[in-house]
Amino acid sequence: MKKGTTKTGFEFDLPDDILDNMELVDLLADTRDDPIMISKVLDTLFDHETKKRLYDHVRNKNGRVPAGAVTDEIKDIFNAFGEDGKKS
Repeated sequence: MKKGTTKTGFEFDLPDDILDNMELVDLLADTRDDPIMISKVLDTLFDHETKKRLYDHVRNKNGRVPAGAVTDEIKDIFNAFGEDGKKS
């Protein structure tokens, strides 16, 4: 398991081989043309509880979950995997 904490303090643990998933790679590629696909990326990375924790972590004072904040968290998580995460 890869355990880590993003720059903003979100704690996560994911299987070491989570990035070795061609379906995840396809989804990441799809986000370039369709940013809405980031939700599918989250579903591939996290179970429902962890995704909710992430949303609650970045939720703003108006109760909204900013898409940019979620994207920044995902980038931090990928960076925690070192060179493997940067290829995604």
